[in-house]
Amino acid sequence: MNAVVKAIIPGSPASRTRITPGDTLRKINGSTIIDVLDYKFNSYDDRLLLELTGTDGGIKIVRLRKPEGADIGLEFETFLMDNERSCANRCIFCFIDQLPEGMRETLYYKDDDVRLSFFHGNYITLTNLSRRDIERITQLRVSPINISIHTLDPDLRAYMLGIKSGAAGIEAFVALADAGIMLNCQIVCCPGINDGKELSRTMESLFALGSCINSVSVVPVGLTKHRKNLVQLHPFTSELALTTVRQVEGYSEKCLKSRGARVFFCADELYMMAGLKLPPHTFYEEYPQLENGVGMMRLFIKEFEDALYSRRSIRLAGRDRCSFKFSIATGLAASKYLTNLLKTASEKCGTISGMVYAIRNEFFGDSVTVSGLVTGCDLIAQLKGRDLGSALLIPQNMLKYEDDVFLDDIKVSEVSEALDVPVRVVRTGGADLFRAVLNET
Repeated sequence: MNAVVKAIIPGSPASRTRITPGDTLRKINGSTIIDVLDYKFNSYDDRLLLELTGTDGGIKIVRLRKPEGADIGLEFETFLMDNERSCANRCIFCFIDQLPEGMRETLYYKDDDVRLSFFHGNYITLTNLSRRDIERITQLRVSPINISIHTLDPDLRAYMLGIKSGAAGIEAFVALADAGIMLNCQIVCCPGINDGKELSRTMESLFALGSCINSVSVVPVGLTKHRKNLVQLHPFTSELALTTVRQVEGYSEKCLKSRGARVFFCADELYMMAGLKLPPHTFYEEYPQLENGVGMMRLFIKEFEDALYSRRSIRLAGRDRCSFKFSIATGLAASKYLTNLLKTASEKCGTISGMVYAIRNEFFGDSVTVSGLVTGCDLIAQLKGRDLGSALLIPQNMLKYEDDVFLDDIKVSEVSEALDVPVRVVRTGGADLFRAVLNET
């Protein structure tokens, strides 16, 4: 149990009590606090009775009042207030198993923790849940949960996850669905394994579980050039991508008619592989799988264009001129979209002097085309000696979360020094890029 109070947020309800750093939280309103789920669930009410063990070993009873739903204001040694559950699967498509050696240690860690799914949107497999875990999730109404399901065929799922309990994970999945827990599902689609007829069976079975299946994304398997001693997998071809998109869209149309929601969506990458136009903004409804690459580019385009067309200066016949000369580095998948956006902005907003550079992923392999996996070494190798203008713009998702380090441990400052140009990190929204190309802060 890691419910030791590390700090108390100034001005919070807890700051007006006798709680001090080092105290251990035991109960809230009589309920034992095991981890962050218990803490969040039991601290929701406006009147709380907290039982803690003080640093001297004595018991502290603290009464606390706050707005309903407001945070108490306690920080603990770890976010989960417990040890994080790691992944015990050996998935045949696991991207982490395809990483080269020598990268920072944290990149090789695999989590499979239902609490991180609820709070941070991580996708989990349910293979490490006990019956008691499922009962607790149901009791606390932990919802929504993001599940990597892939197939509802027990033998096939066990094969894909590389572990016998992969089949048992389906039982846990159905139990959560029967309990009314809202589920967002992911299908990593592997050609020749769970595509085609098997994909249709999976979609039909998921939809039959009812409205608790909030959304399902179909994502193409990601393959790097570092697949050593792993199951042989085949990449998507443009033809197969087109077939899969049409298959999923056809089923989502049926869902739209019968349920009023599409439920099933393809990742942007499949549309790009197939050479198709992205669906319109309304197609994605409330973007339920945005972080899984579903509708991300469409939303980005919409945000950029909304920012562009909302500018009063656009209606003033070219009086707003932009002289900022810049360059943008991105992955192959996004490059043509960014190029088109800059062209539109230039036509509407005066002269915009920008160049988009599509970075080939030599580090992971040519089949990896997303900007979030572009490395510092590839940026340096491919942009050295290019005309980059007065600044190089890169998206924030190229970097470690809340840091300035690329996946290959090269820092932004090192890229800037090697290319002899300031590197400006831009948040990943379309409006953020629009402001950046106009040199606005």
